[in-house]
Amino acid sequence: MTLITTLSTWIIPCIILLVLVVATWKKVPTYESFVEGGKEGVSMAVSLLPFLLGMMVSIAILRGSGALEAFIEWISPFLMAIGVPADIVPLALVRPISGTAALGMTTELIQSHGPDSFIGRLASTMQGSTDTTLYILTVYFGAVGIRRMGDALKVGLIADFIGIIASIIIVSIVFL
Repeated sequence: MTLITTLSTWIIPCIILLVLVVATWKKVPTYESFVEGGKEGVSMAVSLLPFLLGMMVSIAILRGSGALEAFIEWISPFLMAIGVPADIVPLALVRPISGTAALGMTTELIQSHGPDSFIGRLASTMQGSTDTTLYILTVYFGAVGIRRMGDALKVGLIADFIGIIASIIIVSIVFL
């Protein structure tokens, strides 16, 4: 464990030093290249802001309007019948939209139910087995100027759904 801690402390400074040494050896103007890359990064971040803002507003409307709670209350009888806790549904719905929101929900679930509870284990597994499909499509497709997502959205959401179902099945088998 001490070796891993030491490696993780020194690996990034060593990589930066290696890049600087190789760039100097190849006579690349390192500082000018860094500044030029910084300019590109800032312009890309500014171009992504409308997409991120739209997604954040959508999430806030979904949570603030009470639509999420109404949906959970509507499907609770079905979830109870198949043994899935209703507390996990907001995480399953938000996970494809925002990683930060999903991490916040996972933290809340773990704090309220405990890390070794079924819900805590299910939330942790679900957090690691799905991805932020809408975030990824918004940011990456927006960065390169693709307006039509085509089948990428369908495939991403199907993969998220399969990840959620697999999480429920695996956590139920392993921990119940």
